[in-house]
Amino acid sequence: MKPYFQQLAIAVFALVSTTLFSQDFSALQYRTVGPQRGGRVTTVTGTPVLPGTFYLGASGAGVWKTDDYGTTWNNISDGFFDTPSIGAIEVALNDPNIVYVGTGSDGLRSNIISGKGMYKSIDAGKTWNHIGLKNAGQIGAVEIDPTNSNIVWVAAIGDAFKANEERGIYKTTDGGTTWEKMLHISNTTGFADLELLPGNPNIVYAAAWKAQRTPWTIISGGENSEGGIYKSVNGGKDWIKLETGLPQGLIGKIDLAVSAVDSSILYALIEAPGKEGGVYKSVDQGKSFVQTSNNIGLVNRPFYYINIELDPTNPDIVYSNANPLLKSMDGGKSWKRMTVPHGDNHDIWLNPNNPDLLIQCNDGGANVSHNGGKTWSSQFNQPTAEIYQVAVDDQYPYWIYGAQQDNTTIAIPSSAPSGTSAQGTQVMIEVGGCETGPSIPKPGNHNIVYNNCKGRFSVYNKITGVGREYSIGASNIYGHNPKDLKYRFQRVAPVHVSPHDPDVVYMGSQFVHKTRNDGVIWETISPDLTAFEADKQVNSGSPITRDITGEEYYSTIYSIRESKIKKDLIWTGSNDGVVSLTQDGGQTWTNVTPKKMPKGGRVESIEPSQFNPAKAYISVDRHLLGDPAPYFYKTEDYGKTWELLTNGVPSDYTSKVLREDPKTAGLLYAGTEYGMFVSFNDGQKWESFQQNLPVTPITDIIINRGDLVLSTMGRGFWVLDNITSLRNPSMVSLKDTPVLFQPDNTIRYRTPRRDKGFPNYPTTGVLIDYYLPKDGKNNVQLEILDANKQTIATIISDSTKMKSSKEEVDNMSLSMSFSYFDTKLETKKGLNRFQWDMRQKGAWSDNKSRSYKNGPIVLPGRYTVKLTVDKETYEQPFEILVDPRLAEEGIDETIITEHLAFENKVLDLLTDARKFQSDLEAQIKKSKGTKKESLESVLKTIKNDEGAYPQQMLVPQIAYLSYIVGGVDKIPGQEEVARLKDLQQQLNTVKQQAQLN
Repeated sequence: MKPYFQQLAIAVFALVSTTLFSQDFSALQYRTVGPQRGGRVTTVTGTPVLPGTFYLGASGAGVWKTDDYGTTWNNISDGFFDTPSIGAIEVALNDPNIVYVGTGSDGLRSNIISGKGMYKSIDAGKTWNHIGLKNAGQIGAVEIDPTNSNIVWVAAIGDAFKANEERGIYKTTDGGTTWEKMLHISNTTGFADLELLPGNPNIVYAAAWKAQRTPWTIISGGENSEGGIYKSVNGGKDWIKLETGLPQGLIGKIDLAVSAVDSSILYALIEAPGKEGGVYKSVDQGKSFVQTSNNIGLVNRPFYYINIELDPTNPDIVYSNANPLLKSMDGGKSWKRMTVPHGDNHDIWLNPNNPDLLIQCNDGGANVSHNGGKTWSSQFNQPTAEIYQVAVDDQYPYWIYGAQQDNTTIAIPSSAPSGTSAQGTQVMIEVGGCETGPSIPKPGNHNIVYNNCKGRFSVYNKITGVGREYSIGASNIYGHNPKDLKYRFQRVAPVHVSPHDPDVVYMGSQFVHKTRNDGVIWETISPDLTAFEADKQVNSGSPITRDITGEEYYSTIYSIRESKIKKDLIWTGSNDGVVSLTQDGGQTWTNVTPKKMPKGGRVESIEPSQFNPAKAYISVDRHLLGDPAPYFYKTEDYGKTWELLTNGVPSDYTSKVLREDPKTAGLLYAGTEYGMFVSFNDGQKWESFQQNLPVTPITDIIINRGDLVLSTMGRGFWVLDNITSLRNPSMVSLKDTPVLFQPDNTIRYRTPRRDKGFPNYPTTGVLIDYYLPKDGKNNVQLEILDANKQTIATIISDSTKMKSSKEEVDNMSLSMSFSYFDTKLETKKGLNRFQWDMRQKGAWSDNKSRSYKNGPIVLPGRYTVKLTVDKETYEQPFEILVDPRLAEEGIDETIITEHLAFENKVLDLLTDARKFQSDLEAQIKKSKGTKKESLESVLKTIKNDEGAYPQQMLVPQIAYLSYIVGGVDKIPGQEEVARLKDLQQQLNTVKQQAQLN
């Protein structure tokens, strides 16, 4: 007989696998939570016509625009671009509405995202059209003919990971309708840059570059015949290679700059061996060159940097973007370091009418300067962070952890961390480690965070701010040939906490290591679990520049997971394509790599099933080998056999991560290079689950407290609140009958008033999902019932029904029920979501839109939601739970109940007083003479005078008591109780004076 959990998994799978399902999930919206801290930006530009307008192109976040000198940035490529990787942006000189973008950034990191061709806008970025060159790969430069914006040139580097014939120089004369390849060297040599000669755009310079990434090395450069500078004087029909004064041997990446005020001057920043690398200058349009500097800072990590720009008004002022940003005032002979908000610099643009107004970009974002770089605009207004992984802690509300490329580790709250959190302000802390991560909070003690930093393990204490490093091997592995290392660690070496014991932590080199005491003592519990092919163990960086940061260390463990349902059952995956398993805590290991899986891929994620110990899922990434196809696999027999699960995922959507829902077997979530997918039948078919999520790589997924939490390589963290409805079996068989899904239990948080700013913290509410088989504009209604089945609130979809509803409410007098119309109560065909704010009836107001709204949060307890569609009704139960933090204050349900009863008394009095005031004012309008004077005298005792700082009279005083009583759970204060009695007496007194009845 099969164990119960296996029977459950089989039963659920059988249920969901019978239906091929396609659903519109637009009602389920993701929200970004930050960080609002800039990530890697590879290109920037501006327009002299609009001096406050600038554009940035990020490596994983698309195109952003500012109209206010960098004070605020807004994404303008979402919904139009098929890739978030940007290589070049150019604005037409004669028309700032015309913008061309080349996708595919030119800094060939291992996590670079592929380009998808060219885009064009004719309305300054409001809308975009794809205009070709889809297979050109990474685009190094785009240049627009200043005399004709339909003539555009493109330098295509090519596919970063394999040879392709589309490398070359392209030109269009019809605005992108057609393209002609003007220059091609080979399928391994592309072009990193091109420049048009000012005053004569038929003269063109192009910089050839042989470049390719593999998982184990960086190829930047080649023989002289495979690179160098080319020139055309007839619009690209013919080309000559410029050689005089330039390196004659190996040559790598090159960037060019032509003076806007003296077209005879041409600069070239060149990667070449030894002292040959540096800046070269020509004063005769390239006929000959002289090296002006071999400063090593100019060619630091050339595959990643190499960018030279000139002051548009002075050819002797030269900028070099690398690490650091350098500036020359003497034509490239001597260089001084410039201070910018962040290191790792990539591009700079200076306004030709005012070169002190400029924009510069780096791995921390883009920044604008008005004074030539003395001061800069903020980079904390660009939510473009590249995050490697995601983890959560067990606080209330939970916090989200990860490591930001080129920055620090971070932890940010998933929702407002307190009821008084400042809105529009990012709450963020660093939690040790460094840019690579992961950062894993310890279960049961979120103040302890386990970190990896490029292979170095540390334990961080958030209270003291101290990180204690206990690295395996205690050795700096930078700069080594991996074959010589005792322990080979990837920069993002995995750290995994045992789900059975929070004191047990695993970490991966080529071995699995285990500690029980925060790294003080490590034990190795496995042999080498990688393929370890000798020809892949090399010094990274060839043939010119070494670059050994651990990013190219091949044959390392990349993922580790221990089963949550079977202790000592541990799965591992390496970055060279090996999957391994132990069932006895590491005493014995078995290679369980899928036999039909192409070799060499990176096992990005492993997901042991939470229903069946023999079952697991893996995600394998082979894009570094030139294969962008997705590879998701499943085993149900401890890795003896595997099944490929890619039906429904596009063929170039590289697989990144796969996670299993912890509550429902067969419900899977997958992240790819270009977005999210969901499967309801254990991976047999995938559906897009993108909704409002921007196109960007999904690097990791975690399901926590009913939320789907994502990390992305370019847009920070995202949260999809409450996925409970996805777990309902009805989700896969929605047809002709309305369905009300059971809401998840909701914690009764008190959150600050919502702000339109960043981050997007949600207000507290019960998320109610329902399906409508057809549009139901005027026939949908929700009711909230308490444990006694008494109606608390009624929300209707038809505003024309409000008149009768309002009369009904008024006639209920002090009943807690009320009705209201809400435009957010969607009635469209398909899946819908409504957030009930958990508030009961508030005080009456003569403002109809506010009357009875914003009442107190209801008590914790059991509730029912009732959906009415036409005359049919559907009900689902749910619970509202006490905020766990209140227990620390000694606030329990008894106190909350007592407080709410008191608050309702205050609200009843406020309603009574406001209605009395309304009646009194109506009576005054009808009265004359002494009667009118008498009533006006009474009105003055309850209503404030007009003007500044009036004395607060009776009705405002009752409203003030309501204010100080509401918004918090507490024992009613003695003074508040006494004040209520006093105000009740005062109201009774003025009623007697008015004698309205």
